[in-house]
Amino acid sequence: MVLEYIGLNQISGPLIALDGVKNAGFEEMVEIKLQNGESRSGRIVQIDGERVIIQVFEGTRGISLTNTRTRLTGRPMELALSPEILGRIFDGKGKPIDGLGDVFPEKFADVNGMPMNPVSRTYPRNYINTGVSSIDCLMTLIRGQKLPIFSGSGMKHNELAVQIVRQARIAEEEGAEFCVVFAAMGVKNDVAQYFRRSFEDSGTLSRVTMFLNLSNDPIIERILTPRCALTAAEYLAFEQNKHVLVIMTDMTSYAEALREFSSSKGEIPGRKGYPGYLYSDLASLYERAGMIEGHTGSVTQIPILTMPNDDITHPVPDLTGYITEGQIVLDRSLDGKGIYPPVSVLPSLSRLMKDGIGEGYTREDHSALANQLFASYAHVQDARSLASVIGEEELSPIDHRYIEFGKAFETLFLNQSFHENRTIDQTLDLGWQLLSMLPKEELDRVDDEMLEKHYKQSETPGTAGAL
Repeated sequence: MVLEYIGLNQISGPLIALDGVKNAGFEEMVEIKLQNGESRSGRIVQIDGERVIIQVFEGTRGISLTNTRTRLTGRPMELALSPEILGRIFDGKGKPIDGLGDVFPEKFADVNGMPMNPVSRTYPRNYINTGVSSIDCLMTLIRGQKLPIFSGSGMKHNELAVQIVRQARIAEEEGAEFCVVFAAMGVKNDVAQYFRRSFEDSGTLSRVTMFLNLSNDPIIERILTPRCALTAAEYLAFEQNKHVLVIMTDMTSYAEALREFSSSKGEIPGRKGYPGYLYSDLASLYERAGMIEGHTGSVTQIPILTMPNDDITHPVPDLTGYITEGQIVLDRSLDGKGIYPPVSVLPSLSRLMKDGIGEGYTREDHSALANQLFASYAHVQDARSLASVIGEEELSPIDHRYIEFGKAFETLFLNQSFHENRTIDQTLDLGWQLLSMLPKEELDRVDDEMLEKHYKQSETPGTAGAL
C-alpha cells in the first residue's frame, strides 16, 4: 500500500521534515508534488523515530507547508545502466543532457554501491600509461589504484585531466577494453564546456562517460555526482569487463557541498567546519576502486582536489592522503616557471607502483631508474638550498653538476607539451639520458650491470632534448 502524506512540518534550506512516517528507509527516494502540479524528487537523509528529514534535489523554493504531497517510493536512488552510456553526457543526478534522449536501461543500480568484500579483492597489477613522463616513470598509475592529484587554485589541473583522458591507455592485452568515466563537480559553465569540447575535438568522447555538475546546480546534486559516476564505472568494469579510469574533479567542491549540507542539518562541525564523518564519507567513494576476483575489469581512480591556500594539511587533502595509495602534488613555483605539468616530484609517490612496473609490465630498468631520479633530484634541492646561503659560485664542482641536472630534469623531463604523448620507452630513455649528465659514481641506486647497459657519458642536456 502506497501512502501519500499531505503537508510538511518544517522547511530548512534544502531539507524538509515530515512527522508520522512509518517504515521509512534511510536513503529511500521520495516524490514531492507541489500545489501547482510540479513534481520534485528527494531522498531521506535522517530518521528519528517517525520523523524523517528529506533532502530535496531541486531545492525547496515554492514548497508549501500545508499543500505539499509526499510519497515514499520504497527504493533508493538508482541509475539507469546499459553499454550505451559510453559516449553520453549526464548531469549530476545521472539524467542525460546531451540531447540524445534517455538511456534504454539494461538494469538499474543503487548509486550508493555495494560493499566490496575485501576477501574477493585482487591485488592491483599492471599499469595505465598516461603519456605524461613524470607520472609514468616516477609515480606510475596502477590498475585498480586510487591516486589523487593535489593541486591549487588557478593551476593547470583541468588541462592535465583532459590530457590524461585523451592519452590514457593500457598495455595491449587480448580482449581488454579501456574506457573513462569523468565526473566534474561544482565547475563553472566555461570549464564544463572546455571539458566537453576537448573530448569531442580529440575524438575520445566515444569511450568517455561524463557527469557534469555546474556551480549553479543544487549542492545536493554535487553530493550525488561522484556516486553516479562510480556506479557507472562499476557496471562497465564488473559487468562489461572493461578497465575503467575514473577522474573526479574537484573533490574540494564536493567536500564543501557536504559541509554546507551538514550545517543545514544542524550537525556539530569538526575541523574547519567540515562534518566529523568526512573521512568515512570520502572513504565510501575512494574504496570503490579496485579489482575483484573472477572479473577481468578494474576501476582505477584519479580524484583531483584543490588545496585551499596550497595547504596540504587542509582536512580534504589530509584525509584523502590517509585513504588513497599515494598522491601527485602540483607545485606553484614550477607552474610559475612555465613548466607543464608542474608535478612536484619529492612529495609525490605511488605506493603500488613497485608491483606494476619492471620486467613483464614496463621495462626491467624502470624501478632502478625511478629510484635514482628521486635520489638525484633530492640532491638538487640540497644543492639549491646551499646555493641560496653561500652563493652558487661557491658550490663544489659536483654540486654545480647537480644544479645543471636539476634544470635539465625540470625543462626536459617534467616539462612536456599538452599534446605530447610519450611512450614508456621514450620516458625511460629520456631519464637515462639525463642521469648520464652526472658522474657514474654518483648513481648509487643502480647496479653496475644496468649502468653498463644504459649509462652514456657523452650525453648532454642538448641531446636529451632531442627526444
